[in-house]
Amino acid sequence: MSKSKRNYREPGEIFDRYGADTLRWYFLANQPPWTSIRYSEQAIKDSIPEFLLRLWNVYSFFVIYANIDGFDPGEAVTGEVDQLTATQLATAATYRPAKDRSELDRWILSELNQTIATVIGEMDQYDNFNACRRITEFLDALSNWYVRRSRNRFWAKEKQAPAKLDAYWTLYECLLATSKLIAPFVPFVAETIWQNLASVYNGRAAESVHLCDYPEPTLDAIDESLSAQMHLLREITSLGRNARSAASLKVRQPLAKVEVILANSTHQAWLEQHVDLIAEELNVKAVQFAANADRYISYSVVPNFKRLGPRLGKNMPAVKKLLSSADGGVLLEELKSTGKVQVNLPDDTTFELDEEDIEVRLQAKEGWAAAQGQGVVVVLATELSPELISEGLAREVVRAIQEARKEQNCDFTDRIHVGIVTESEELCTSIEDSLSYIQNETLAERILFEPLAQGTSRKVSVAKHEMTVFIEVVP
Repeated sequence: MSKSKRNYREPGEIFDRYGADTLRWYFLANQPPWTSIRYSEQAIKDSIPEFLLRLWNVYSFFVIYANIDGFDPGEAVTGEVDQLTATQLATAATYRPAKDRSELDRWILSELNQTIATVIGEMDQYDNFNACRRITEFLDALSNWYVRRSRNRFWAKEKQAPAKLDAYWTLYECLLATSKLIAPFVPFVAETIWQNLASVYNGRAAESVHLCDYPEPTLDAIDESLSAQMHLLREITSLGRNARSAASLKVRQPLAKVEVILANSTHQAWLEQHVDLIAEELNVKAVQFAANADRYISYSVVPNFKRLGPRLGKNMPAVKKLLSSADGGVLLEELKSTGKVQVNLPDDTTFELDEEDIEVRLQAKEGWAAAQGQGVVVVLATELSPELISEGLAREVVRAIQEARKEQNCDFTDRIHVGIVTESEELCTSIEDSLSYIQNETLAERILFEPLAQGTSRKVSVAKHEMTVFIEVVP
């Protein structure tokens, strides 16, 4: 970036195009303070979906469903509410203590309070980069795990069900605390969120998020064991999706089973209590735990000769021989955990190698797809039976109907009639076999294999099967 060459946009243009908070977040969150600032308009633009847009989507989700269900904390919370702390929210009759809520609620509240403690510690050290990184990690957990795993509770028909209200109070508390937490970093977005979330108190709450005290962690809410367990579970599901992607298997295609191989069995008993969740996340029929991964995968260690040659010199052949006989799984685990491995030659010479020096390639054996993380290997069975293929088609039909709903601008709660026209007998059979599932997922009161006189139509391709979807909103 050069002032004389004018190879950058004026700040005012960046503010107008992307917003002042976007530029602030880019400088604070994307570059360590000990490095030179690298200005890039594309990088500024790319920072929007990672944090600001994701935060706004979580906030919008809460607002939409709170309005649908009539969740009004302003009426429920009595007394002093200036700061809208957890203690003040607890005066509501429907607000239950964290210990009485679901494991998922307790986990995200633990993550919230750990995040608050970490951010305060980092900012006390003037380390905005790692503070922002921790906030981003929390938002990822809130959006991609908590909200997604809680959707059925938000969608429950019984508006006063304790589990549904727990989900609302938990997400509301997280959003309030997050708006305070991010106020120094993105003041305008934080203020907008606070103004709306606090407006229901009709002037009883603080006028601005910038007039609130910075949040303090509730240490009693932190459960480090639960955090470690949920982190491992999320790692397993992430690796499973990576394995799917590597094998070109769509997420909607059900698979027979997943095998999980743990380096440490400390949390295995807890994971075994959550096999249904793992099966749902990875769209598999069975979850099993195995002792070793040798029957499913193999490793190959590939040295970077161009990089290692000048460093190792005459020791290169000896190091090559050691690497070829080394346990690739152990090397990969060390690289993932520490970023380096140590090689000891027979003459007691020692070399440290990093991820640029060697590449450990994991290769799944025929009929399997695999991925390895820190302390865990996840292996998916890739063979597809006719029943699994049929279920996969039904899920693709759900996707097609949901996209048709979106095109017709259906409200979240709209009930619909669906008409499907296709010449594919295989597709018709799949729909008939999964009719109840498709209706529940799409809010379809009925599905007919004929055109509908009213509504709209949309031609789609479902796994190479052509069909036309008709959507009609029920009055």
